[in-house]
Amino acid sequence: MLSRFLSFPVWLPTLALSAFGATPALMPLPVKMELGAGALAIDTHFTAAAMGAADPRLVAGVERLVTLLSRETGIAFADKPASAATATLQVECAARAPLYPKLGEDESYQLDVTTEGAQLKAATVDGALRGLATVAQLAMPGAHGFEIAAVHIEDRPRFPWRGLMLDVSRHWMPLEVVLRNLEAMAAVKLNVFHWHLSDDQGFRVESRLFPWLQGKGSDGHFYTQAEIRRVVAFARDRGIRVIPEFDIPGHSTSWFAGYPSLASAPGPYQAGHNFGGYVATMDPTREETYKFLDAFIGEMALLFPDPFFHIGGDEVNGRQWKESAHVQAFAKAHKLTEMHELQLYFNRRLQRILARHGKTMVGWDEILQPDLAKGTVIQSWRGQASLAESANKGYRGILSWGYYLDHLSPARFHYGVDPLAGAAAELTPEVAERILGGEACMWTELADSETVDSRVWPRTAAIAERFWSPQTVTDAASMYDRMEAVSRLLAWTGLEHRALYGPMLSRLTGGHPAPPLLVLAEASEALGLGKRSTRGVETNTPFNRLADSIPPESETVRALELAAGRVASGSGASQSDLDLLRGTFEKWIANDAPFETLVDNNAFLGELQPLSQHLAALGRAGLEALDDLAHDRKAAPDWLAARNAEIADFLKPAADVTLAAARPVKLLLDARALAQE
Repeated sequence: MLSRFLSFPVWLPTLALSAFGATPALMPLPVKMELGAGALAIDTHFTAAAMGAADPRLVAGVERLVTLLSRETGIAFADKPASAATATLQVECAARAPLYPKLGEDESYQLDVTTEGAQLKAATVDGALRGLATVAQLAMPGAHGFEIAAVHIEDRPRFPWRGLMLDVSRHWMPLEVVLRNLEAMAAVKLNVFHWHLSDDQGFRVESRLFPWLQGKGSDGHFYTQAEIRRVVAFARDRGIRVIPEFDIPGHSTSWFAGYPSLASAPGPYQAGHNFGGYVATMDPTREETYKFLDAFIGEMALLFPDPFFHIGGDEVNGRQWKESAHVQAFAKAHKLTEMHELQLYFNRRLQRILARHGKTMVGWDEILQPDLAKGTVIQSWRGQASLAESANKGYRGILSWGYYLDHLSPARFHYGVDPLAGAAAELTPEVAERILGGEACMWTELADSETVDSRVWPRTAAIAERFWSPQTVTDAASMYDRMEAVSRLLAWTGLEHRALYGPMLSRLTGGHPAPPLLVLAEASEALGLGKRSTRGVETNTPFNRLADSIPPESETVRALELAAGRVASGSGASQSDLDLLRGTFEKWIANDAPFETLVDNNAFLGELQPLSQHLAALGRAGLEALDDLAHDRKAAPDWLAARNAEIADFLKPAADVTLAAARPVKLLLDARALAQE
């Protein structure tokens, strides 16, 4: 898609410090947390066991926690406890889990940790799994080794639908990519995996009834039915529902490669290799279309047990319908005067098919038309106004506007978007209950299996907090501090969002020492869809430039901005702030010369040469501004004007990145300008 607790305080000032240091960096923040005295040691004697209902999902979840803690701490734990009653961590669940997670399940839990042991209690297995995710985040180094702070936590989610949508059609994502992202989802308490399995560029599921779907529409990359069952089971064991999306009647070119008779105009067709508007649209007038869909959905219903089934329905290009004589004749005979009425006819027929197979329709904004069955769930990519409209008309909804990860917006932007803000804030409590939550969306025009982790994480952890934690949790500074800590934890779950950063930079230098490139990389941020064009990008285009290697946000620049802000304000700056800024500016100045030695006959670095020169200029401007502020000197107006003009130029995108280093320097320059007024 190209257009694209609650009554208790969360943080108490008196609890800002635990007995061993800072408050645990949890994300999402729990509804209620009270820190106690001391900590529970994590050493070779640490054990964990499930008590109460002996549920296989719970037992497996406890075993995964122990394995994760072993990776986090580097400790090889002893064998299982002699009995559950002697375990260091006792996990008590009141009932066995249903076969698959369900919308609206009780996911609350209570965790108590003392110096002697820990108890986790939950009414459901899914609640216990959420509590285990919290335990994993609590482990940290202490005065005597790894430990868990003594704490009392009462927690429950704000929304029942907390999802991540992954597009595997535009760029294929192998099974291991899907599995490791599911593991990360569980770590931050997301519970819906929305799997975008078909689009113009690829059909990614094995159909045994219609084998040409994947045979001619997938370029050989698709999930077998055995692999799909594995994903569903893997997700189920982590309390995650799997909802498939097969986008129809638009975004469906890949269907027609094998079955052109489904289209509204004659073929031949082939799956798309570039990105943009495709006009191929499913024919809503032929009974054969619905017979095909009935059989196909029946086959998929056996693979995907969740009662919700996503049909896409977005961005339907009406050109084929308008240019087709038989479609126009059908529309006239049925008194369908507008294109959206033709799509509504299609959706009504589709809805009846889904109902026969026990499925509830989910679709994007465009499917919202009169007389659509009230059970339908509307996924809004247009915003809270669209979401509120669907709720007012009696439909359940989820928000994805503001959570489009492919745009590479900063985490603070996503964090500031709330499903119940804007127009949705005006809903009555009864109507607001129809807002089920939201989903982060990862469209993959500009990401492949190597880069996708760094585009999804860690920003999705901030979005997960928006869906789980109380609406009053809005402190972006706290979010960033905790997100960085959780990002490092997520690496232990198997994500590669941090692991591939160094190797990708080294690849750009051809194996030569990469420190000069690293300095430039840490001063830059990648641009996403909307600022980075897809023109000329095809499904086989390699993502191997600096723009693909670096994250959307630079932790280095953020630290510099915080320090520069304190210096610019004239109060609160420390000597370490000044040392950080001065040392970094000097490093930027010195970096250009060694970077130049790497550029010769290297196209990847050649496009970055102007950025390296700009970085050196920023270093010089930053040092001068610091010196002026330190000695209370007035800057020459011409000098300020020239530097500000440079800053404006340096902030313009180049090589599909932005030189984020300009931001802290601009803070200092703005302070100099104010000092002269």
